[in-house]
Amino acid sequence: MAGRGPGRWARGLAIGTIACAGWPFAFLPARADTLEGALVLAYQNNPSLNSQRASVRATDEGVPQALSGYRPKVSVNGSIGQQYLDTTTRSSTINANYSQLSGNMTPSNFGITATQTLYNGFQTSNKTRQAESQVQAAREQLRVAEQTVLLNAVTAYMNLLRDGAILDLQRRNVEVLQEQLRQTRDRFNVGEVTRTDVAQSESRLASGRSQVLSAEAIYKASVATYRQVIGVEPGKLTPGSPVDRFSPPNLPQSVGVATGTHPAVTNAQYNVDAALLQVKVAEGALYPTLSLQGNVQQSYEIGLLQLKTFNASVLGQLSVPIYQGGAEYSLIRQAKETLGQQRLNLDVARDQVRQTVVQSWGQLEASKANIEATQAQVQASEIALNGVREEARVGQRTTLDVLNAQQELVNARVALVSAQRDRVVASYTLLAAVGRLSPQVLALRVPVYDSNVHYQQVRDTWAGVRTPDGR
Repeated sequence: MAGRGPGRWARGLAIGTIACAGWPFAFLPARADTLEGALVLAYQNNPSLNSQRASVRATDEGVPQALSGYRPKVSVNGSIGQQYLDTTTRSSTINANYSQLSGNMTPSNFGITATQTLYNGFQTSNKTRQAESQVQAAREQLRVAEQTVLLNAVTAYMNLLRDGAILDLQRRNVEVLQEQLRQTRDRFNVGEVTRTDVAQSESRLASGRSQVLSAEAIYKASVATYRQVIGVEPGKLTPGSPVDRFSPPNLPQSVGVATGTHPAVTNAQYNVDAALLQVKVAEGALYPTLSLQGNVQQSYEIGLLQLKTFNASVLGQLSVPIYQGGAEYSLIRQAKETLGQQRLNLDVARDQVRQTVVQSWGQLEASKANIEATQAQVQASEIALNGVREEARVGQRTTLDVLNAQQELVNARVALVSAQRDRVVASYTLLAAVGRLSPQVLALRVPVYDSNVHYQQVRDTWAGVRTPDGR
């Protein structure tokens, strides 16, 4: 009967069908974790994801920087100091009269200068559109990061669930082998088996203990990975369920959705737009620049006899570039090459997404078939073990036959646990491959980070150094 308990427990791993009580993880804390809860924690706390959000907020600032080209530039200048002046003047060369003037002065000057650009070859408008494209590209890159973090969270959760189950299986296997060794020694004492049978049981028990130690090491590594990705120590994990319902129903449709809407593809598209606008910005350097400048100056004690002056002016300035050494032409050529590179990167992104979808679809189909195969393997191994034990009691089977049947059953249960883990992870992998792994699609109970909030907070800001919180 000892060999049947782990079988009932292993079947309890069936995805989405067993309650938390079906998981006898006595070595885990009492707190229960769900896959949805783990995804929420990763979405909120993962440092890599928060870093990418900060990168998007930094990119947002490119838009007000570009818009500053439409706004006037105002500067205030002033000077004040102490000056001693001693001058001697002659009235004429014949019968000259000389006069001397000396004294201390405190000359001061205060003024305001305002400059407004009227035309600069459309550089400001193109820079603004380019900055907006860069913001959109950064948001798409954030979506890629969100998918990566969520998929890593699913993988870490299911890996820990699998490794905890395997560790429990190996511990139960050791218990069975200990009982097998005790029975073999009893039979040896009454002369039913030989010393060889005892040695075989002892060897298999030592191997089982070694497998427990290996499983414990793997489990501890999975705990550390869980803590890194999710941000908290794991509790008692409940089963996860696949998310096939959120993916397209067939492979051609999955490829079509992914190549059209995957954030890696849309990110590359926005990068192409930004590169195209950079060409226009570089070409704008060849156009004339027209600006309007206003200046107001107030001066005091300019000379010993001149106590105060006031000056106000409004000037229109036109600058027509003729030749600047050739750098502007090089920048245009460079921008065109970058544009060609970004267009090629778009093709690369589409090809990579298509390949990932096909691969993920194949892995998902294989995982579905693998579960059916391993379930049949477990059932057959349980029947075989019970039969071998009965035959061993009547002398038709050896101790080694029993030990081998027990090991085959353990291997089958381990394979089933791994297959069930692969089934869940493969469904999330496909969802990420088509670009739909997001808290909105999964309906996670978590406030969704909205990049547009911070963007609107800073876009039309004329002054200020306070950093908005972006919420």
